[in-house]
Amino acid sequence: MASKNTKRVPRFFGFRIYFSATMLYYWLVLPFLLILSIKYAPELKERSDKRKSALQTESRGRNDSIGQFIAKLSQDTIESALYGGSDSTSNETKPGIRISPNQGVVIGNTDQIDESSDDGSQIGKAFNLLFNLLLVSFFLGLIFNLPFKRLFSRKRNNKSISPKLFRFCKRFLLKSPWINAGILGLAFVIAHVSMLIKMLTPDSFNEELERTLFIHFFYISLTASVLSLLFVYYWEKHRVHIRYIELIFTREELRKRIFNIRVGRIRNRMFLSAAMTTLLPLTIVIFYLFLSITHLRDLNIGDYTPEQKDILMGDTERFIKMFGGSENDFNMPGWMFYINALNAFFMFIGIYSSIFIAFIYILFLVKWTTQDIVHPVKELLYNMRQTGKGEMHNYGIVRTNDEIGELTEGYNEMTHRLGQYIQNMSNMTEAYSHFVPKQFLEFLGKESFVDIRLGDQVEKEMTVLFSDIRSFTEISEQMTPKENFDFINYYLGYMEPVIRNNNGFIDKYIGDSIMALFSESVEDAINASIEMRIKLSQFNQVMDQFDKPSINSGIGIHTGSLMLGVVGGEGRMDGTVISDAVNLAARLEGLTKVYGSSIIISQDTLIKLNDPGQYNYRFLDIVKVKGKKEAVYIFEIIDGDPEDVRNLKLETKALFAEGINHYKTRRFAEANKCFKQVSKVNPGDRAALEYVKRCSRFIDQGVPENWDGIQSVGWDQNK
Repeated sequence: MASKNTKRVPRFFGFRIYFSATMLYYWLVLPFLLILSIKYAPELKERSDKRKSALQTESRGRNDSIGQFIAKLSQDTIESALYGGSDSTSNETKPGIRISPNQGVVIGNTDQIDESSDDGSQIGKAFNLLFNLLLVSFFLGLIFNLPFKRLFSRKRNNKSISPKLFRFCKRFLLKSPWINAGILGLAFVIAHVSMLIKMLTPDSFNEELERTLFIHFFYISLTASVLSLLFVYYWEKHRVHIRYIELIFTREELRKRIFNIRVGRIRNRMFLSAAMTTLLPLTIVIFYLFLSITHLRDLNIGDYTPEQKDILMGDTERFIKMFGGSENDFNMPGWMFYINALNAFFMFIGIYSSIFIAFIYILFLVKWTTQDIVHPVKELLYNMRQTGKGEMHNYGIVRTNDEIGELTEGYNEMTHRLGQYIQNMSNMTEAYSHFVPKQFLEFLGKESFVDIRLGDQVEKEMTVLFSDIRSFTEISEQMTPKENFDFINYYLGYMEPVIRNNNGFIDKYIGDSIMALFSESVEDAINASIEMRIKLSQFNQVMDQFDKPSINSGIGIHTGSLMLGVVGGEGRMDGTVISDAVNLAARLEGLTKVYGSSIIISQDTLIKLNDPGQYNYRFLDIVKVKGKKEAVYIFEIIDGDPEDVRNLKLETKALFAEGINHYKTRRFAEANKCFKQVSKVNPGDRAALEYVKRCSRFIDQGVPENWDGIQSVGWDQNK
C-alpha cells in the first residue's frame, strides 16, 4: 500500500508519546514550584518556626522530658512510639514520636496534630493525586494501544493478522489521536477539577499564603497540562496520517478523504502553529515575570530614606525636579513593585528553562506541521509526474482533511476520469480498428484515426486476396434474415483470424465475400488461402452436425500496385483500395467457378514467389477477363483442394500440361485425347472437362481465324 515505494513498516508509538508529554508537563511545573518555594521561603520558615514552638510547648506540658519519657518506656514501647502513638486495638490516646516532613520530630499526642495545616500539604496532595492518575492513564493507554502495536509488529514480521484485530485497528486508527489525548487528559481533568474544588472551598486552607501558593500552582499546572495534551494529539495525528494510514486502509479507500470530521484549513493550522510558537514562550515569560515581582507594600516601610528611594526608583531627584517638586515631597505608592536580585536570578532560571522547553515544543510542532504539508505535496508531485508518463492508475494517498487533501482528492478524481477517458479512447480506437485496419493507418503514415483527412492516399505494391462463397444466394434462400446474419458472422469468424495470423488484414467485407491485403510477402497470401480452405472443411463439419448445408468457396489472388486512401465527403469518409489489381483479383475468384478450382493466382503473383516449388500448382489458361484488355496467365494452387482431389490432380498434372501444349498449338485432337484421359482418372476435374468441350467444338466447328489461344471469359455476378 505504499505511496510510491515499498516502505518499512514503522513502529506504533504509544508509551513513548505518553512519557514525553508527561516529562514536558513536569519540566514546565517543577521549576515554577522551586521558584515559589524560594520566593516565599521567609514566610514559610517563619510559619514553620511558630508551629514548632507551639507544638513543643504543648509537648512539655504533657511530658517530663524526652529522656524521662524514653527511660519509662520499654523497648516494645519505643518501637510502638516510633510507628505512631496509638494502639490499634484501643481508642485511648497515647503519647508517641512522629517524624513530619514539614514540622520535624513531634513528641506527644500525635493524633492531635492537624495534618491539613502542614505547609504545602495541599500542593503535595494534588501532586500525588495527579501522579497516581497519570499511572492509571498510562495503563489505560497501554490497553488501547496494544492492538495497534501487535498489528504493526505482525506486519513487520510478515505474520498473519486476525480479522478481528484488523477491524479494531481500522475502526479506531483515525480516532487514536483524540483517544490518546483523552486518556491522558482524563487524569489532568480529574486532578484539576479536584484542585478547583479545593480553591472554591473556604475551609481547605488555614492561611492565605497557602491558598496563594496553591492558586499559582493551579494555573501553571493547567497551562502545562494543555500544552502536554496538545503535544500528544499532534504527535499521534502526525504519525497516523504520515506513517500509519496507508498500512490499514486500501489504496482505493485512500483515494478520497476518509476523515469523519469537518474539513480543515491550512490557514487554521498555520495560525495555531504561529500561536503555539509565539504565545507559548510569551505566556511562560509573563508567568515568571509576575512571579518575580514584589510589591512595595509587602516591605512594610512607612517612610523611605532617600537612599532607599534611589535603590528602588533610581535617580528620582532629577525626575521629580522636572515637574517642579522636591524629593521629600515624593511618597512611594504601595502598588508599585520591584524585582530583587534573588528573584531576578530565579526568574532568569525559570525563563531560560521554559524557553528551552518551548524551543523543543516548537521544534517538534514545526516539524510535524511542515511534514504534514510537504510530504503529501511531494507525493502529489511524484504522482503527477507518473501520470505525465502515462500511468493512469497511480493515485495519491489523501492524508489530510484540508486543502492539500482536497487537492489530492481532486487529482485522484481527475486521474480516474482521465484514465477512463483514455480507456474509452483506446476502446474506441480498438473499435475503429475493427472497421478500419491499423495497417491502413500505418500505410498512410498516420498515428491516429483523428489524423486521417479526406484525400489521404499512398501507392504501394500488395497482394490482393478475394474470397467468395459459391452459390450463397441459393443457400440464403433457405434461411431467415437472422439465420443468414448469424451464418455469415460464424463463417467470417473462422476466416478472419487466418488472414490476421498470416500478416494480412481485411480491407472490407462485401456480403459473403472477403477482400484482404498482404503487404509483406506473396507467400503470406497463398498460405492464408490454403489455410482458409482447411478452415472451410472444419466449418462444414460443424454445419453438418446442425443439419446445415455445406458450402464451398473460391479464392483469387493477384499482386500489383494499388492506391490506399480515404474517399467520400466531409460527412462520411471511408478507407478503401483503388486499383486494377483489386478488380483482377475479383475476376480470378470468379474464374474458380469456371475451372472448378479452389485457388487461382495470376502470373504476377507466381513470379513474386521466392520459391514456387514449395507449392503444388498447375498452369490453367491464358484468359482475358471482363474489364481488362490484357491477357492474364492463370495458375491453380492444388494445395487448397481436399486430399483426395489434390492427389488426383497431382497424378494427372503432367498429362494435363501435355494437353495444354497441344491445345495452344492447335492440335485439338491430341489435346482432346489428353484431357479425356485426365477426366477418366479424375472425373471431378472441371478444367479438363472445359478443355474437352472446347476441343470438341473446334474439331466440329473449326477454329476462328483470329483465334490466338486466349480465352475471353466472364462470370455471373448473381450467385
